[in-house]
Amino acid sequence: MTRFLDVPATSRLISSLGVPRFLSELVDTLHADYVRWNDFDKSPRVACHSREGVIELMPVADSRLFAFKYVNGHPVNAERGIHTVMAFGALADVDTGYPLLLAELTLTTALRTAATSVLAAKALARRESRTMALIGNGAQSEFQAIAFHTLMGIEEIRLFDLDERATDKLVRNLSAFPALRTVRAASTAEAVRGADIVTTVTADKAYATILTPDMITPGMHLNAVGGDCPGKTELHADVLRMGRVFVEYEPQTRIEGDIQQLPADFPVTELWRVLRGEAAGRDSATQVTVFDSVGFALEDYSALRYLDGLARQHNAGVEISLIPPATDPKNLFALIGASQERASEPALGAADVLAFAR
Repeated sequence: MTRFLDVPATSRLISSLGVPRFLSELVDTLHADYVRWNDFDKSPRVACHSREGVIELMPVADSRLFAFKYVNGHPVNAERGIHTVMAFGALADVDTGYPLLLAELTLTTALRTAATSVLAAKALARRESRTMALIGNGAQSEFQAIAFHTLMGIEEIRLFDLDERATDKLVRNLSAFPALRTVRAASTAEAVRGADIVTTVTADKAYATILTPDMITPGMHLNAVGGDCPGKTELHADVLRMGRVFVEYEPQTRIEGDIQQLPADFPVTELWRVLRGEAAGRDSATQVTVFDSVGFALEDYSALRYLDGLARQHNAGVEISLIPPATDPKNLFALIGASQERASEPALGAADVLAFAR
């Protein structure tokens, strides 16, 4: 049997732990998997691009578990009153191929993205960072704000979005964290001024320049989350040249990240090397660091592995018959044979029914 976690079941599971604890434990799970980087069979995600967005499949596996995620990105959906990003995924046993978990990943992706941002910031940002600018106040923003507040000690977040209603929504939702100061800014430049960390999580599928070189000050850590497919960026190319750039999986980020604007030999460092102590992160308090994050399948593997453990511990979700029973593995037709025989019998006419009734 396969365990199935739909949105209500996942929401109840997260609520029972609390978002800060869920994020903290997910960061630990991500770290544990990232330092096993060489154990995984990795590849860039498979993408199907259209005029309005993209649909992607993200697979990854080690010797024990296989995971994949289906995810879309359609910025125009906001105008249609539906989600911009939706996802689901599965975790399977490598030895047998049997699916262990089928789960929603729309909500979980937002959490794992925030957890990944914190994982990188712990390695790259200045330890004394207390102020963050959050550019883009849509569906991902609360998760980023809560993660940096509860796990990184961020005390003040400056907010900016072209849609003031998005900022209104974010301020309301963050009121549950009274120790976190929220400050509305009139522009990106105003929000960024004096910030220790800058997180960009915008949705438009365009070559955008949300951050320009004049906004960057020594020591900043830039957490660039929104640029995640070909033709979609957030940072001016010269911003990338101002400091050291870190990525999840270089072959994928070269295609999808902000570094798609730069030559193929522009130097970047994969995050796992910093986490394993094989490469330096920040060299000094004045260095600018950039995490060019596009989202990688290993993060979904970690999220699914963590969810599976929680679901079994708390008996969350339901068991479903996603795979036929193995009563006779060589006789799959038996599952429909009886119904096929019934379907081939001639239907009873009205006279037959009346005769039978008598």
